[in-house]
Amino acid sequence: MHEGGNSGGEDTSSQVPDSGVDQPGFLALERELTVLLRRARASQGEMSRAVHSDLEPSAYGLLVRLDECGKQRATELAAFIGVGKATMSRQLHALEELGLVTREPDPADGRAWLVDLTLEGRSRMSRVREARRARYARGLADWDPDEVTELARLLHQLNQGMEK
Repeated sequence: MHEGGNSGGEDTSSQVPDSGVDQPGFLALERELTVLLRRARASQGEMSRAVHSDLEPSAYGLLVRLDECGKQRATELAAFIGVGKATMSRQLHALEELGLVTREPDPADGRAWLVDLTLEGRSRMSRVREARRARYARGLADWDPDEVTELARLLHQLNQGMEK
């Protein structure tokens, strides 16, 4: 028998203290995020193919970042996406080959390069992102616009919290 007054005779030394993760809200959150992420991965594949039939789904996020933020150093893109220099270099080379991005010397540092969308890349991204927003609008047509805004706010808050 285990000493220490554990009346049930169970060894609880390896159990995690109650942190609230078994609360119904966290269980529901896990389930719904799993569904959302699975759908997002499938959607990213569709969106990348809509931009270019040879575009890898993992590179779609790079194009979105360039579309939203403009010219960036490859090191900034790698840090944002969370990949190493070699992976980023490979992806950027493939995007250049597809005619979607261009690299130019950084005027602030001659050793660095700035990456930007080409006119073709910007045009394709604009078309695909507009179609994606239209898809969201159709899927949420019965929602109150304030609910859509609140969902966006909560997702932003979730994303910020997950960065910690």
